[in-house]
Amino acid sequence: MAVCARLCGVGQSRRCRRRQRHNQPDQGSDSDMDEEEEERIAVVNTGPPNPQSLLHLPPELLVEIFSSLPGTELPTLALVCKKFRQILNTETVWRRRCTEEFGMREDLRKMEVVGVSSRELYAKLLHPYRHILGLWQPDIGPYGGLLNVEVDGLFIIGWMYLPPHDPRVEDPMRRRPLFRIHMWESNRAVVECMYGHKGPHKGDIQIGKKDEFSTKCNQTDHHRMPGGRQEEFRTWLEEEWGRTLEDIFHEHMQELILMKFIYTSQYDNCLTYRRIYLPPRLPSDLLQPGLFKGTYGSHGLEIVMLSFHGSRFRATKLTGDPNVPAGQLTLDVDLNRPVRLPDLEHQRSVEELSRLVLGMHEEAQQEPQSPDVAPQRAPNGDGAVAGDAGAESLEAAMDAQSESPRPGPSSSSSAPSDAQPFILPLGVMARNEVYPRTCKMCFYGTGLIAGHGFTSPERTPGLFVLFDEDRFGFIWLELKSFSLYSRLTDRLAHAYAPNMERFEAMLRNMQSWTS
Repeated sequence: MAVCARLCGVGQSRRCRRRQRHNQPDQGSDSDMDEEEEERIAVVNTGPPNPQSLLHLPPELLVEIFSSLPGTELPTLALVCKKFRQILNTETVWRRRCTEEFGMREDLRKMEVVGVSSRELYAKLLHPYRHILGLWQPDIGPYGGLLNVEVDGLFIIGWMYLPPHDPRVEDPMRRRPLFRIHMWESNRAVVECMYGHKGPHKGDIQIGKKDEFSTKCNQTDHHRMPGGRQEEFRTWLEEEWGRTLEDIFHEHMQELILMKFIYTSQYDNCLTYRRIYLPPRLPSDLLQPGLFKGTYGSHGLEIVMLSFHGSRFRATKLTGDPNVPAGQLTLDVDLNRPVRLPDLEHQRSVEELSRLVLGMHEEAQQEPQSPDVAPQRAPNGDGAVAGDAGAESLEAAMDAQSESPRPGPSSSSSAPSDAQPFILPLGVMARNEVYPRTCKMCFYGTGLIAGHGFTSPERTPGLFVLFDEDRFGFIWLELKSFSLYSRLTDRLAHAYAPNMERFEAMLRNMQSWTS
């Protein structure tokens, strides 16, 4: 405000400045000050004519200046003078704020039909609901979920992200709208529930404590179907799994599916959501952290969040199951323990793989390392440790694996360090037989398994396999099972954590929600 006042020519007078100088005895005399001011005025007068106040600038330039300010500051700026208030009523100013702050790409014709201005959109829709934009995890017991709230045209929409149908892990994600907020029918924001098959109906959103909000449906009868629960179950099964119950022959899998339907449908879209963040990328990260979809046996496809913590690579469940619920650490990989695969003939032997991984497991149990230690290079042939430890995780790991000898008779013939042949051992089950036949590198890690109801949780050793920037796998030795993970490539706005400390605090809270 003070800056604006001075620019408008209503700042301190010379008398005020002289009084301020008297209060500061260490400053120069009044005559010195007057001489300096006269020199400054003389310089200004001899130069080309320039406006001495924002009020003297052309309106077009003022619109450009004001459009670059945060929208929350504009009401205060409007109090300065009448001209500023008139400028701030310009549609261009508020349209730019809607675009830059919220990514809104509005249809001007739609805005004319609705009869709503950009200023109204900002003040009554976008700004009041700005705190719910971004990624959220619903509180649905062990199942969790992934909700993305974004500005979509003249709407704010909450999209529930669903994995593709099992086992097509590399297919794109599916989206289902759960609620929307708009100003189409009145001069205030209206919340509508989108759950069910009868179209939008009345809903409500309650924003309580920080990083948490709740949704409520006011017309749950819109969720019911004429055929009752049986029709609702058949429709849900088709959407969730892409098949009918008759197509699923495994009795245990049928029980899991029915259990999930009964549990999740009772909420009727009346849910509480907690904010989650994507991890920021660090220069030492092995690959881009983010969201992946992975195969989890009879539980189908689940969503995990990949993040790096010093020498550890971790995958946390965003969606879960009755055995290992959402929020738990499903994979924990030690980047200081690379594994060099044998030749293809020996890779087919699960005993050979077990020997390699269990040897690493025993070492890890005897020599625990701090999770904050950066990855180290493996010893060279003469026993010396290579330099640049932890500076470039990817380069270090590739060097380590290329320098390590291969077990088996074909150890003399080595594949390029960035393309090792890979095949699953005989007896290891995979939901999808279509998986990459070459990999970049492998590491020792552990996976979390548990009984029904998350009973007797245990970290069991396994092999992490990095195929490329967008795909990795994990061999669960004890389960003799293979999980394939594929990156989620959807664009997610307002999703990244401001810093690593905030992200790690979110992870700790997430694990406490389901522990």
